[in-house]
Amino acid sequence: MAQTIRKLRVTHTTKYTYDRPVERSVHKLHLCPMYDWDQRVLSHTLAITPEVTTVECEDVFGNWVTRFEITSPYTELTISADSIVELYDSDPFAFAKKKIRPAFPLVWMPWEQLMIAPYQRPVELPDTQLQELFDYAMSFVGRNDGDLMETLFEINLTLFREYQYVPGSTNLSTTPYDVFVSRRGVCQDSANLFICLARLLGIPARYVCGYIYTGNVGASRAGSDATHAWVQLYIPNIGWKGFDPTNGVLTGLDHVRVGYGRNYLDATPTAGTLFTAAAETMTVDVAVAEVE
Repeated sequence: MAQTIRKLRVTHTTKYTYDRPVERSVHKLHLCPMYDWDQRVLSHTLAITPEVTTVECEDVFGNWVTRFEITSPYTELTISADSIVELYDSDPFAFAKKKIRPAFPLVWMPWEQLMIAPYQRPVELPDTQLQELFDYAMSFVGRNDGDLMETLFEINLTLFREYQYVPGSTNLSTTPYDVFVSRRGVCQDSANLFICLARLLGIPARYVCGYIYTGNVGASRAGSDATHAWVQLYIPNIGWKGFDPTNGVLTGLDHVRVGYGRNYLDATPTAGTLFTAAAETMTVDVAVAEVE
């Protein structure tokens, strides 16, 4: 059977303006999509105004990173990335056909623990909150007779069905417990809650930052195309698999991966430090379109 291939073009422009000249700043970008067995980068260009000298490298998570420094005063900074990516189809459920009934929390060998440690530690919260989240996670285990994959599928669907997507209802300081209590948030919050629940069950989980193709090319595109967040979980004897709790699906031909990390800060598209006390305004425009 022929393999399905989808080709997507992603344009991502971020513009910063400041109320006074910024004398110096340093920046880190995660804007180049990943290149691996089921995602191939055909082209990637990056334009930055004012003109800068960039340094590219691979970080400890395997992400492609661009760094630069601005040492002349400026009041506007524009960063534009244009990428064309091929995505290769695979059966997202193929790995789940065999029943997996481990003991919860999952047990890992000492050398495995060393490698997956960054993705196993839940966010620091009061003991009472973590206990409540652990009990919540174990309730999925109980309803699914201890089957690992069925447990994860139900968590993924529950976060989609029972939690409201409400832009502006949370911020970077919102915790997984806050989301659990309020039952609302955005893609970042759904990912953080899923990661916390998985780690409490002993399942290594990492944050994924990227883009999602919605198929919307009309006037309302700006409201639907954006950077997106989901999770990857490390399944014993299978490997890393993607779950998108915001949409209740496993990841596939609609998801373009850009960065992995323990959390959002490890893979944020743009980050920087200003050495001037200036008020910042940021606008972002993202478009994801299918190309021939």
